[in-house]
Amino acid sequence: MKIKATTILAGLCLLQSAMGLIYAQTWQNLITNIENRQVTTLNGMWKYIVDPYESGYYDYRRQVRDQQSWQNTAEALYLAHKPAHKGERVEYDFDKSDNIIVPGDWNSQKEKLFYYEGTIWYYKKFVFTPTPGLPRQFFYFGAANYESDVYLNGKKLGKHIGGFTPFNFEATGLLKEGENFIVVKVDNARGLEKVPTVNTDWWNYGGLTRDVLLVEVPETYIKDYYIQLAKGNSELIEIHVELDGPAKVGQVVTVNIPDAKLTFTGVSDENGVVRGSIKARKLQYWNPGKPFLYDVNLSYNGHTLKDRIGFRTIAVKGRDILVNGKPVFLRGISIHEENPLRGGRAYSAEDARILLGWAKELGCNYVRLAHYPHNENMVRLADELGILVWSEVPVYWTIQWENQETYNNAENQLLEMITRDKNRASVIIWSIANETPVSPARTGFLKRMISTTREADPVRLVSAALERHEKPGSRNVQIIEDPIQDYVDVISFNQYLGWYSGTPAQIMDNEYEINYDKPVIISELGGGALQGFHGERDEIWTEEYQEWLYEETVRMIDRIPQLRGVTPWILADFRSPRRLLPDIQDGWNRKGLISQTGNKKKAFYVLKKYYEQKAKEYGE
Repeated sequence: MKIKATTILAGLCLLQSAMGLIYAQTWQNLITNIENRQVTTLNGMWKYIVDPYESGYYDYRRQVRDQQSWQNTAEALYLAHKPAHKGERVEYDFDKSDNIIVPGDWNSQKEKLFYYEGTIWYYKKFVFTPTPGLPRQFFYFGAANYESDVYLNGKKLGKHIGGFTPFNFEATGLLKEGENFIVVKVDNARGLEKVPTVNTDWWNYGGLTRDVLLVEVPETYIKDYYIQLAKGNSELIEIHVELDGPAKVGQVVTVNIPDAKLTFTGVSDENGVVRGSIKARKLQYWNPGKPFLYDVNLSYNGHTLKDRIGFRTIAVKGRDILVNGKPVFLRGISIHEENPLRGGRAYSAEDARILLGWAKELGCNYVRLAHYPHNENMVRLADELGILVWSEVPVYWTIQWENQETYNNAENQLLEMITRDKNRASVIIWSIANETPVSPARTGFLKRMISTTREADPVRLVSAALERHEKPGSRNVQIIEDPIQDYVDVISFNQYLGWYSGTPAQIMDNEYEINYDKPVIISELGGGALQGFHGERDEIWTEEYQEWLYEETVRMIDRIPQLRGVTPWILADFRSPRRLLPDIQDGWNRKGLISQTGNKKKAFYVLKKYYEQKAKEYGE
C-alpha cells in the first residue's frame, strides 16, 4: 500500500487563501476504526445559538476573535463565558438557549431553520472520567456541514472544512476530570470557492450531522492501518500499520487473522510505520453473493484493536469488471444520504438498513453513494450485505478549477474518504467528480485528483460521472467527448434521454458510440414521477410516464456492448430547493423509485425485472 507523500507538517496545518478562507489539511491526523475503540458518545441533546452575523466569531471590525490576544473577554461567544459579577455585560446564554439533537441536521429539526444557511454555535456540558491506561483523548466528528471550529473549555482545538468526511482533534491536557464543556461553531453557508460550490441539486443540511465521540487511546497507539489483498494477487495480503505517539519507532506490532490461521509481526520504522505482507493461499473471499468477513486483530503493547475485513480482488480486463477474477454486471442504484421518511440527513445504522434494504429488494448488488462520502454505517453495512459501492467526493458541476485552495479542499476530502474506508471490501470505485464541463483547467484539476487517488489506493478503480453529448452532425448518436476517459478505469456517464432530451417514444432511436475498450457504467438515468399520480403514459409526472421511460431506457442501454453496470437516479425522492413545481415537486426531486412515504412507484418493478434478467445472464 502506497502512502501519499506530503511536505505538510504533521498536525493541523492552516493555510490562508487569497479570499481569507482558512483551510485545514486534516486527513493525515484521522483516526480510523472508531467504532472498535474506547469511546464515549456525546450524542444527544445540545444547546444551540443561531448567529447569522457571526458575532461570536468576528468582532465589529471583522477580526477573528480566536486569533486575538484578548480572546478571554466576555465578548467571545465560543468561550461560553459566564459573567464574573452582576455588572459584567454578556449578551448570550447557552444554558437558557434552545435544545437540538446531535447527530442531526438543524433544518429538519427546527421549522424556523428549514432554509437557514449560516453559523450556529453548539454547546454541551459533559463529565469526563478517564480510563486507566488510556492517557490521550480526541474528539471525533463523523461529519459536520460545512466549516467547523471546535473549542474545549474555551480553548480552540482546530478547524475542519468539508461537510461529509470525518475529522478529529486531540484534547489531551485540556480535558479535565469532572465537568467540561465543548463548543462547536458550524457554518453551512455556501461559497463559490467551496467544494461543492453554491449550486447543487440537494438540500444543504447544516449541523453536526453524524456522531460526536470522545475517543481514548494509549500514549502510543495504532492510529491507522491498511489490510487488503495486493493488486493483482489474490494470495497476498498487504499490511500497513501506522503508530502515533512518542514511542512509535522500533515497536512490535502483530496482526492476527484467526479463522485464516494467519499471523504477521513487524517492527515500526523511523516514521512509526509497519509494512509487510502475508501469503494467504486458502482465503474465503468476500463477494456480493457471499460477503465473508474475517475477524482481524491488531495488537501493540498489550492493546488490541479489532476489525472485520473482507478480502477480494477488483480489476478491469478489457470491457469487463472482475471481482475475484469473475466478470460482474453492476446492478445498481444511486442513493442520497437522506432518510426520505423523515426528510432529513441520514446518519444511523437504522437509516442505512432502510436504504440498503430497499436496494437489496430492488435486486441490486451495487450502489452509487452520491454525491459525497456517506456515513460509515453505510459502507460497513454494505460489507455485511455484500453490496458493492461507488464512493464519491462533491466535485460537482462547476467549481473554481483554477483556485489552488479549492483544489486543496477537494483533495483533503478525497483523502479523508479513502483513509476512512480503505479497508472496506464493498468499496470498489472511487469517483472524483460528477457532471463537470470540459475545459483545460477542469481537466488538469481532475487529473491531479486521479493521480492522488491512485497514489493513496492503487488497488481500487477510479472513475467520474461524465456527461454525454450528441455527435456533431447526428441527431441520435450519443458520445462522451471527455479527455478524462483516458485516465479512468471505468467510463461512467449520466444520461436523461426521454426526460431532459426528447420523450420516451424517441429513446430507442438513439445509440451510443464509445471508442474505448473499457467497461461502461451509466451512472445516472431516469425521470420524475409523483407517487400516486396516474394517467396516460405520455402525461409527464405520472407513474406511467416514468414506467414507460424506464422500459424504453433499459432496452436502449442493453445495446451498448461495453455496458457493465448502471445506477439509475435515484432510489428515493429527496429534498432539493431547486425543485419548486407546486403540487408535484414541492421542494422534492421526484426521480426516486420510492416516494418520501416509502411507497414504490411503478418504475421500481421495471428495473427490478431488468436486474433479475441481468443476474441470470451472469449466472447469479
